This record gives sequence, structure tokens and C-alpha cells, in this order.
Amino acid sequence: MATPKTVAFHTLGCKLNFTETSSLSDIFENAGYQVINFEDEANIYVINTCSVTDFADKKCRYTVRDALRKNPDANVIVVGCYAQLKPQEIAEIPGVDLVLGAAEKFRILEYIDQIDLAQNKGLVRAGEIKEVSTFSPSLSFGDRTRAFLKIQDGCNYKCSFCTIPLARGKSRSDTIENLVDSALQLEEKGIKEIVLTGVNVGDFGNGTEVIEGLAPKKEALLIDLLMALETQTHINRYRIGSIEPNLLTDEIIHFIAKSSKFVPHFHVPLQSGNNKQLSQMRRRYKRELYEAHVIKIKETIPHACIGADVILGFPGETDDDFLESYRFIESLDLAYLHAFTYSERLNTPASEYEDIVPMNTRRKRNEMIRVLSDRNKEAFYKKFLNSTREVLIEAGDSDAEFMFGFTDNYCRVKMKNDSKFYNTIQPLFLESIDDQLEINGFMVNL
Repeated sequence: MATPKTVAFHTLGCKLNFTETSSLSDIFENAGYQVINFEDEANIYVINTCSVTDFADKKCRYTVRDALRKNPDANVIVVGCYAQLKPQEIAEIPGVDLVLGAAEKFRILEYIDQIDLAQNKGLVRAGEIKEVSTFSPSLSFGDRTRAFLKIQDGCNYKCSFCTIPLARGKSRSDTIENLVDSALQLEEKGIKEIVLTGVNVGDFGNGTEVIEGLAPKKEALLIDLLMALETQTHINRYRIGSIEPNLLTDEIIHFIAKSSKFVPHFHVPLQSGNNKQLSQMRRRYKRELYEAHVIKIKETIPHACIGADVILGFPGETDDDFLESYRFIESLDLAYLHAFTYSERLNTPASEYEDIVPMNTRRKRNEMIRVLSDRNKEAFYKKFLNSTREVLIEAGDSDAEFMFGFTDNYCRVKMKNDSKFYNTIQPLFLESIDDQLEINGFMVNL
């Protein structure tokens, strides 16, 4: 029997990309390939790319070179957002054999079977993104503890800084029936927590077919999916990956408050605390709505964790604008912030805006938000010291001194290593916070 070909994967970008890489890995494995670590010498390297920042583009080039250093004769395939946006540019990278767009990546074996990669350097198979209308299911459960379940893809929004609609197409979703079935499969594999992921999760329910040029019919709402997962599965925890402010409803907040499965953790992108910037970004809300949501969540679920994304140095953001935004963010009861330095992206309206903010100013503002985030996280964690909370123990090497896990409300907890507790939910006493902003905990039942 011939030795199976080996394939290795490297993922850049968001949790959605990691989820889709897991599905691509399954496709190869089911076809008889041996999936190995990217650090090893493989016959085929698949790079799943992101294109949120210029750094992501450069990272793709570096990863191609890294793969070829391991095996100069390997076939290198590039998929993902960058591959859809700039397929010809990627095809010209030395060593790239095949570039697949959004509609083609899940048919990857067809292209491997149909072409001789060694003779066709830089072959591109990337159709027009407007023609992408189908939903490709994906889920990942690499650590067998927390899994990511893709419920939605694409985006109908037109934020002025974002290339995602150009890379992933219009909003489309899986069906509630399929997603419940996927959750049940993960349940059988011993998964304790599922994170619902997508490009615009709150827009769940858009159909996958467009008839006579009309928008797909809204078959369901996100709340309908949440209710189905709550009542039809026995997963211990569900976590919503992220939800846009204008799509976060009081109904969802009240549902999570009463749920026995959906955890009190809300990641709600803000991007700016200044209405001028929000308008220029073409966001679909003002800061007053965001503030109202934070107040509503904290009134309804006082122990809830709320996180936000913030973009620093957007064109036209003056020092006064930034300080207004900073003070607004500082006034909110947020547990953490993800700070992003604005990066110009071609083919977006913002790339043509005037009043460009110097890069060193952008970075200084980014650092200020990062410091604020650490301060907020520490303050949030301190609220739960000297109390006992249930922790899903997710990570820890067998020979490491510590293992780690998260409370339902997303506090990261560190405890002494004991491998028999991996992938279990245990009551831990939260004792102190270390210099790494991790909570030191110990099991109360020992």
C-alpha cells in the first residue's frame, strides 16, 4: 500500500478562518491524505489567508517562504480572503502553485486532481465574489474542549474601511436544522463549549439563494437559532463570538440572562466612541445606542463580560476626536478592548479619505487603548476574587506546571496542573491576579 501524501495547514486571521481550515483538513483526511503539523516536511502546504491589514498580506508571503524552506518541492496552495481579493498578486509569489477563491476553496481536491501542480505554477481559480451564493458549513474542534461552529458567512454591510464583503460576498447562513445536527455531533465528541462564529453573526437567517435579483428571504433570526440550540442539545456552554451593536436586541440579552447554556459574555464591536468617526466608517449605529446596550446588559446580567473592538487612527480622527472617543470608552463598563491600528485597504472608500493620521500617532493611540484594556480587565477580574466560579479547563501540557481555563464570563484562570481535569468544568476558588492578568485559582473539591 502506497504511503499517503501529507498535507499541512497554516491559518492567518480570525476564528472563522480557523474553523474553515478545520473543514479543509477533514476534506483531505477523508480523501486519504495524512494531515501533519505545518512545522514538518509535507507534500502539500495549504495557507488560509486573511486580508484585514497589510501585515496579514506580508504574513502570507512569509508563510509561503517558510513552507518552501521545509520542502522546496512541496506544492503550495493559498486560499482565504487575501486569495479572493488579490489572486493574481499571490500567484506571482515564487513557489505558489494554486490560488483558490471563496467559492472554490471547499472544492480544493477537484483542482488537485485535475491539474499537475508541478507544471502549472501560479494557477488561479477565483471567480467573481458576487457570484458566491452558497453556504459552506464548517466546524472545528481541535482541542476537543471548545469548538467553533460557523453559522453565517459574508456581509451585506458596507463599512468604509472593510474588505470583507469583497472577500466573502453577501450574507448567507446555514439552516437551524443543520446547525442543531452539527452541535449534536460535537456533543457526541465530548465538546463542552461551542462558539458561534461568522462574519456578521447577528445577521443570521439570510437564505443562500437570490431569486430575480432580490435579497434572500430571511428564514429565521439569530434568537430562533439560540432557542433551538438551548432546547435541542445538551452542550454545557454556548458562546456568541461577536455581534454588531445594531443587531443586539433586548430579546437576546434577556434570553442569555435566563439561559442555562448561553454564557454571559458579549463581544460587541464599537470601532469608535465618536459619532463623527462612526458616520465616516459607515457604521449602522451611534455611540448612544452602544452605551444603552452596555447599560442594559449590566442591569440585566451584572456579572456579564463585555468586550469591544476599537480602530485607532481612522482618517480624519483629530486629537480632540480621539480624546472624546477615549473618554467615552473609559466611561463604559467594558471588561476588555481589542485595539486595531487603522490600515488602508485598497478598494475601500476610506482608502481615499483625506486627513490621514500619521502612523506614529495611530500607534500611540493604540497603546493608550491597550493600557486602558489591561486596566479594565484587572478591574473586572477583581470583582470575582474570593469567590467560587465554574471553570472549563481547556489547556495545559502534560508536563507543564499550570493548566488554564475560562469561567462562563470569560475570566482566564490558572491552576496547578492535573491532566485528569482537562475538558471538565470544575468549581474553582479565585484567589489572586498575577502579573500576566490571569487569575490564580484552586479547586474547592480537593
